[in-house]
Amino acid sequence: MTQELMPVPDLVREIVKNLVDFPDEVHVEVTASERTSILEICVNPRDVGKVLGKRGVNITAIRQLAHAAGGREKVRYVVDVHEPERY
Repeated sequence: MTQELMPVPDLVREIVKNLVDFPDEVHVEVTASERTSILEICVNPRDVGKVLGKRGVNITAIRQLAHAAGGREKVRYVVDVHEPERY
């Protein structure tokens, strides 16, 4: 029995949607090169802290999952959170 695996950007998007208060505003922008893909997580400004987590534990866990999944695909994933500009 072969199970279809979820693409890494979709996996990251689903994880983040379950962390935030405004899941409809979650977007993951992908910038890909030959062996590296940058995943930029864009969320409502009020949800940035929830994505990062206390002492960065949430974003660290998301990065570890993306790294592990990328090893399977032989692609390096860099996960960043887009932080809105503050004036």
